[in-house]
Amino acid sequence: MPTSENFDQLLKQFGSATFSTEFDSWSINPDSPNSSVENETYRYEYGVPVQTVDAFLRLPSPVVSSWCSDANPAGFLVNQATKCSRLVSVEKCSTIQAVSMLFYINSSILAVPKSSQMVNITVQSIVVRSLNGIRTLLDSKVLRLPTILDELCINIVLGVSYHITYTEAGEIIEAAASFVLGAITKEALSIQQSFEISFTQVNTKPVPLSGNPGYVVGLPVRAGFRPQGSGIIQNSNKYGQLTILQSTSNQDCLAAEGARTPVLFGYNMVSGCKLRITTAMECQLLTQTLLDLLKGQNFPEYVASFGNSQAQDVLDWVPITHLRTSEQSSCQIPVSLEIEVKWTKYGSLVNPQARIVNVTATVTTATLNQPPSGREKTIPITSSVVFTDVSSPAEPGYRARPTINVKLPFDFFFPFV
Repeated sequence: MPTSENFDQLLKQFGSATFSTEFDSWSINPDSPNSSVENETYRYEYGVPVQTVDAFLRLPSPVVSSWCSDANPAGFLVNQATKCSRLVSVEKCSTIQAVSMLFYINSSILAVPKSSQMVNITVQSIVVRSLNGIRTLLDSKVLRLPTILDELCINIVLGVSYHITYTEAGEIIEAAASFVLGAITKEALSIQQSFEISFTQVNTKPVPLSGNPGYVVGLPVRAGFRPQGSGIIQNSNKYGQLTILQSTSNQDCLAAEGARTPVLFGYNMVSGCKLRITTAMECQLLTQTLLDLLKGQNFPEYVASFGNSQAQDVLDWVPITHLRTSEQSSCQIPVSLEIEVKWTKYGSLVNPQARIVNVTATVTTATLNQPPSGREKTIPITSSVVFTDVSSPAEPGYRARPTINVKLPFDFFFPFV
């Protein structure tokens, strides 16, 4: 990274007209232990293609047009879902590899890159979809290949879902595939196929994502806890991770306890209820009851900055800041919870991704004034969520560009002025 202090040195080192890309010019000591390929320890890293015995795990996808390309590799830890079209005909269906189950399971996956340890792809389930849309679950132990039957071609692959199980060390230990098979008639010229792949770390529960990578408007904000010395622990129900009080028809706060609604990204929400206060209510007990009502029983500590943030990447999670506003009096009861989620557009201006940068939960309290003996008073209890876009605006008429704060050499523009 150039700075004003090291710019001259970097210019001398890298300022020539050309750069050598020959392997021999690299500064490598062949006697060092790290230079031996046999001694290297390999592991899968994020985005690296999942290798198989013959090449890589295919995840067909459309490239230029809607037609399927089988050259798209599945990236490690990259959850994907694609749809594409493929030319078929009943007469040749049994010879088209891409509509056969064997095409997707006949090559074993390498446990780690460049290793001899292999993981076979097992068939987890087979569902057959009839021409009228009825689905039937079949025995997954029986391999079903495309077959011509009268004027139909049956058992052609309409969908494949891969599920990969891996360890924290980046090693794949299990691979399974679920299939949706169907039939085509002579009139059909093409079919649409769908493909999915998902990854789950061993001994963890799979948690649904809310975007990949940025948040998608309308999907739940992902949240969780962080016990000391561990990664983020999430509720497997993404609709129950970050929630607010849900309004009920009778508007009775004491009867609404436990009714929650998920916080959905990009949706500003307001909910509430009414609390009837009598002279018999104890301040401390009422305070705790209202706090549990507003926050719920398990209010999270962290929120995922991206819709696909991994639980082990603790730095990719934003801690929730708690604030409290109150008056100076003997008895203060919580009357509102306001959650502000600040987010920014991250990445390219062409395809910006939503990223959460700050979350603040503010509890406002008010003085409890007991009603006269034998009477009741009603106070409103409210809960709200506000999403604020804090993206820095680009300069008018220009694309956003980086600013380099360095001192240029006096002859940098020579021979131009």
